[in-house]
Amino acid sequence: MDHLKLIYVLQPSWIKYRKDYQSYLKIEKSLSENSVTAYLRDFDRLTEYLNVFNLDKTPHEIQLTDLQGLVRWVSELGISARSQARLISGIRNFFFYLVLEDEIEADPTELLDLPKIGKKLPEVLDKEEIDALIQAIDLSSQLGHRNRAIIETLYSCGLRVSELIGLKITNLYFDEGFIRVIGKGNKERLVPVSSPVKKEINLYLEHIRKHMDIKEGHEDFVFLNRRGKKLTRVMIFTIVKQLAEAIGLTKNISPHTFRHSFATHMVENGANLRAIQEMLGHESISTTEIYTHLSNEMLKDAITAFHPRNIEN
Repeated sequence: MDHLKLIYVLQPSWIKYRKDYQSYLKIEKSLSENSVTAYLRDFDRLTEYLNVFNLDKTPHEIQLTDLQGLVRWVSELGISARSQARLISGIRNFFFYLVLEDEIEADPTELLDLPKIGKKLPEVLDKEEIDALIQAIDLSSQLGHRNRAIIETLYSCGLRVSELIGLKITNLYFDEGFIRVIGKGNKERLVPVSSPVKKEINLYLEHIRKHMDIKEGHEDFVFLNRRGKKLTRVMIFTIVKQLAEAIGLTKNISPHTFRHSFATHMVENGANLRAIQEMLGHESISTTEIYTHLSNEMLKDAITAFHPRNIEN
């Protein structure tokens, strides 16, 4: 759907609000392109609702009842409770921006309720599954050492995909035992690096990458494709999916699964939650705490499955 055309049908002023909001997200909030796109999608959903129901209103005229109608509408469209919650969060962010810019005095989203959703715990791999994925990598191929270094780094350092593909050689401080990671909002953090990671990255740098024809502008990125360019997010997803298929793994995994597994295994082994928060680059400790719930859930499953009182004779 052509959202700009849709916005123009409502009022030309909405186009300006969208452009200004986009600039705020990019420049002042320093959000990634994916995050900006997600927030603008929520903005467009609001304008779509106003257009469908012929509500000729500016942002100043939006009331709580209008937003409640939006939530009912997307619910009737079959949008999941989790996606509704994400939409409401995005709408709240837009009206927070308007308050911040003194465009409106009262925020109509203050009393907007979130739909009730169950806590969805992320998929986690056990150590044996991770070892099996690593062992499935064909080291005789040109990209084998690179792929092994990628999986080791995702798991041992708990990186996001964007952080992995953006990792630079000048940010490797192996002698000190750290790598410097550029996370969300261009925030930097130091992440301890394990011996297996140092070993695999060094093998890749010395035996594979060193002999590649590297394209201009990509000289400092650690992980490159066959053409000597920085890897894409899609390529990392493809590598992980192919490895899962190779070992017949039935779990639905992605590169982010290694980050979840890193955090969960750290919790299970008694690591301090604040330390895990720092290593993952979480702004809020509540985001990190999901891994304590995940660990407890796994413990409950283990007791249910293996405790003698739960095993039928």
